[in-house]
Amino acid sequence: MKVTLIRNATLVVEYAGKKFLVDPFLGDRGAYPPFPNSLRQDQNNPLVSLPASLDNIINVDAVIVTHLHLDHFDQKAKEVLPKGIPMFVQNEKDAKEVRNAGFQHVEILGDNSRFEDIRLIKTEGEHGRGEILTLAGSVCGVIFKNPEEKTLYVAGDTVWHDAVREVLETHKPEIIVVNGGDNQFLQGGSLVMGKEDIHHVYQAAPSSIIISVHMEAVNHWTLSRAELKGFLAEKGISSHVFVPNDGESYAF
Repeated sequence: MKVTLIRNATLVVEYAGKKFLVDPFLGDRGAYPPFPNSLRQDQNNPLVSLPASLDNIINVDAVIVTHLHLDHFDQKAKEVLPKGIPMFVQNEKDAKEVRNAGFQHVEILGDNSRFEDIRLIKTEGEHGRGEILTLAGSVCGVIFKNPEEKTLYVAGDTVWHDAVREVLETHKPEIIVVNGGDNQFLQGGSLVMGKEDIHHVYQAAPSSIIISVHMEAVNHWTLSRAELKGFLAEKGISSHVFVPNDGESYAF
């Protein structure tokens, strides 16, 4: 497989001969206002440009949208993605909205979804802790499985919690992608993984490779790549946890 970070949580995953676009956030730099009640109110989103051409990014076989927040499925994605491309979403509510945007082939992820000979398994996520969950809403992750490939787990917008541990114990993914920018509003705590959450993932799956994305791309991030890399070095796990720059790829 080959995993390429585009920007934020947007990935291109090449897996078992197919190419998937995950959480397409494709707008031009500064196209959207900052998320309110958070840091950097003077900076529009996205904070950074795409590292490749749109035509290259959307040249895929299928799209996976873990949830419909702007930084995972934006207006630009709705405009430029082919309306006939297979789309996988987390629930019927999201499917209805994606269909309303004109997409003709929308499937709800389940325990045994398939794209040709690739098994796609929906996983649970918690987009924060406590009261903030009511505001954040439902999210998911996805497991990729194929006999010819290592198992890949894209965790989505989630903090560390019991369901993540259960996924690691049940599916034993060799490759794990976490959203690790510790994004926050001014109240309510972490919405995605911070450095301690990522350390918990490592402790639960010490033989796996972990890739931390969703960093420094939208205004409410609080964990920088530099800070995370320093933390990983202190823990002695830099060889197990990768922190890619936008446009960087890993092959496994």
